[in-house]
Amino acid sequence: MQFGKKTQMDETFLMENMMGPNCLRHIEDLAEKVTVKPGSRVLDLACGKGLTSIFLATEYDVTVFAADLWIEPTENFERFKKLGLDDRIIPIHAEAHDLPFANEYFDAVFCVDAYHYFGAEEGYLDKHLLPLVAGGGNLAVSIPGLQRDFTKGVPEALKPFWEDDMNFYSVKWWKELWERSPGVEIQHSYSQPCHTRAWEEWLRCDNPYAKQDIAMMQAEGGKYFDSIGMIAAKK
Repeated sequence: MQFGKKTQMDETFLMENMMGPNCLRHIEDLAEKVTVKPGSRVLDLACGKGLTSIFLATEYDVTVFAADLWIEPTENFERFKKLGLDDRIIPIHAEAHDLPFANEYFDAVFCVDAYHYFGAEEGYLDKHLLPLVAGGGNLAVSIPGLQRDFTKGVPEALKPFWEDDMNFYSVKWWKELWERSPGVEIQHSYSQPCHTRAWEEWLRCDNPYAKQDIAMMQAEGGKYFDSIGMIAAKK
């Protein structure tokens, strides 16, 4: 399977390493709207099993710091090594509130399918992430969210699947949150057109979490969920 202009991904490898709606669809969409120069340093925050890091290193010819809390760096390193990318992707164990990097170290930060776990906190962007980005650098995130915010509570159809820490919100909600940050200039805030396809590919995976999500997505029926793209530049 091909993603972007240069990334060829074996379908079996992709299906074995997905951890949610196909992250390569989401980052492919983000990449169309972000310019990153070859040789740059890029943070792939909450990279999971490194699929997005593989994409970034291949598409942009950059050095990627693949940071994740749950997947061990050694496991990701073995994946990168098998693909001949171990000289361009550096696996890191890190929590999003305690990122072990120098200020203004990165030219760009990407985060796919994880930002809602920590980035919905008021002030997270300014306190924990922006200091690491060089002036003019980009932040590009893909966030699972909602077509419209729930103003009357969670719909009955979704209540069996809803968890209090899901932090699913609309494009409008995320845009307003980022607008309160004096350090960024928002360039894009939108519903990602790859949403349906990314979910369809995830639900085909032989993964217990994907199998659990089948019933949720059947109940959702395309009425509520969305994939949110947020892209900004550091002032």
